[in-house]
Amino acid sequence: MISRLDRLARSGVNVEGLNPAQWEALRYLSRANRFSRTPAALAGYAGSTRGTISQTLIALEQKGLASRQSSRRDGRSVELALTRRGEAVLRDDPLRRLADDIAAATGGDAGALLATLQDILSSTIARNGGRAFGVCRTCRHFRHNAKPGSASPHHCNALGESLSDSDSGAICQEHEPA
Repeated sequence: MISRLDRLARSGVNVEGLNPAQWEALRYLSRANRFSRTPAALAGYAGSTRGTISQTLIALEQKGLASRQSSRRDGRSVELALTRRGEAVLRDDPLRRLADDIAAATGGDAGALLATLQDILSSTIARNGGRAFGVCRTCRHFRHNAKPGSASPHHCNALGESLSDSDSGAICQEHEPA
């Protein structure tokens, strides 16, 4: 059943001429916080090699869907970002249709299914020796409202950085469950 769902969900992946790895990279970049939008973090998230990710990113840049620039934090590493065109392409993401099917099948109450899928994902990542990424606000390093009233009111103790509300809802490579 999983194989069949995977195949059917991917039957529309050639939208915009993107292959599955390119779709996964776009999805990741749209959900990752600013500290986790690097080639190394993307490789860790995708369970792929840096070489494969490098080729994926080259293709996305050539298609005008992603960009890279030197890191503002240290100048040595690279920060990745979606372009406006990349954001627009994601609005037609073929997996969005699968998510819509799940919502319809569960009457909009997919909580139990999502919890089960999260448990399965966690087990699979652990079995494969991968590292789970999580949402900032569920991390043990996250400090809610450390600077009330500021544009970036939250704080990450692991990185020593202020976080906006948007950052706090994004996935992070440094995540450690609370």
